[in-house]
Amino acid sequence: MPGRIFNAAGAGRACRLCPTFRWLNREMTIKLPIAASLPSPETSGNERMLPDLRLLICTIMLLTTSCATAPERNAIDMTKSPPQWATVNAPANPIATQWLSSFADPALSALVKDALNNNYDLKAAAARVDSAREQARIDGAARWPQLFFAAGYRRDALPSSETGAFEALFTMSWEIDVWGRIKAAQQATGQEAEAVAADYHGARLSLAARTAQSYFELLEANLQAEVAEQSIKDRRTIVELVRGRFARGLTRGLDLRLVLTDLANAEAQLAGSRNQVQIVTRRLEVLLGRYPGNRLKNRSALPTPPTALAAGLPSELLTRRPDLIAALSRLQASDSRVESAKKTLLPRITLTAAGGTGSPALTELIDPRAVAWNLAMGLVQPVFTGGRLKAGIRLNEAYAEEAFNHYQSTALNAFREVEQALSAEAWLREQEQALKEAVEQTQASRKLAVYSYRQGLIEILTLLDSYRSTLNAQSAHLSVQRQLLSNRIDLYLALGGGV
Repeated sequence: MPGRIFNAAGAGRACRLCPTFRWLNREMTIKLPIAASLPSPETSGNERMLPDLRLLICTIMLLTTSCATAPERNAIDMTKSPPQWATVNAPANPIATQWLSSFADPALSALVKDALNNNYDLKAAAARVDSAREQARIDGAARWPQLFFAAGYRRDALPSSETGAFEALFTMSWEIDVWGRIKAAQQATGQEAEAVAADYHGARLSLAARTAQSYFELLEANLQAEVAEQSIKDRRTIVELVRGRFARGLTRGLDLRLVLTDLANAEAQLAGSRNQVQIVTRRLEVLLGRYPGNRLKNRSALPTPPTALAAGLPSELLTRRPDLIAALSRLQASDSRVESAKKTLLPRITLTAAGGTGSPALTELIDPRAVAWNLAMGLVQPVFTGGRLKAGIRLNEAYAEEAFNHYQSTALNAFREVEQALSAEAWLREQEQALKEAVEQTQASRKLAVYSYRQGLIEILTLLDSYRSTLNAQSAHLSVQRQLLSNRIDLYLALGGGV
């Protein structure tokens, strides 16, 4: 009997009610040769046993587990997103896909482009995407036959003779993924690779945002240093004024000491501003992938904040933010791993084959008549594993529950970031207008204070206080201008806008 015949058509009809068993509905015949020298098949006892075997297989599968498939997850259905943003007067128009050009700053655009091309953390994130995709391919390889070939030469020495032979051997193994267990595991790895790709996209947006915010911080630090320098020049003028009046006996020595103290404090503030410049410069240079040599110079003014932003609808956030996309992909991967774990309770069908040829003459290796080979089919059904398989199912179900709650938390945090940035922009604009008015008033009061002091109408402390008020108002105004720009970047990032 050269082979046994396994016809799976009957089994397919027996398991028609279970979608997982649709693979058996195909007419399939597998011939498993036992040995080439066996007599020809005249009896078919084994064939008469196969219907019972097919019925046994289907019975085992129906008893051990139900057909497990991963649930369908929909981002909008899973999250109770509001119909519109709670922030008053928040526009609901679709958000622009590119936000960098809205600042109309060529230097900023060039720096962001440089960072996206050269930042080493972003390159590492890109490598993680490549590794995750290759891991998905590795896991998917288990669905295909594994074939290996080995060629060699063997020489045996005996006391009376010495022989040598060339060998060409091959082996093949294949687990037929009837129930989709391996496919579900591969799908989980692929979904995790999609999550890593979303992480990379999020890292790219975050890098662009951090570069822009560091650029604005550098501009502010330079402007703060310029304001401090101008304040020192003004105070040195006051020192000369008081020193002259003291020399003429028109003022006390205390006044001179007070203005000198005030000048020293202003010089200390200037040193702090210059230190902040070098700190921000080096941080920005690292983001750009450059050596932090404090060589990046830019003394431009802060750009005007863009006009009010169209924030879109809350439901759009669920499909555009990279962290939400990544969280959903990881949840789907967890569902696929639950499906794969449940299908470990089902029988596994494997095919194995081995063969080869050997000959003292190398030319005889290619003679097909010299090849010896065998093919075997096996079925393995878990019976008792000490609860390991069911514990594995519960473990993956716990991971899926964790991923589901993590997604919900990520979504709530995303909504909070948008609402917070929308609300902050309104308050920051109001604060900026108030500080702008404060700067104008303090500058006017300082001029009046200088005139009044020259006329002997006010004390030196009043004059010094006017200078400090002017410096503080100018510094606060620059700070809130930068905060407005940084908050707009935070809003773009919270909405998942592109670069």
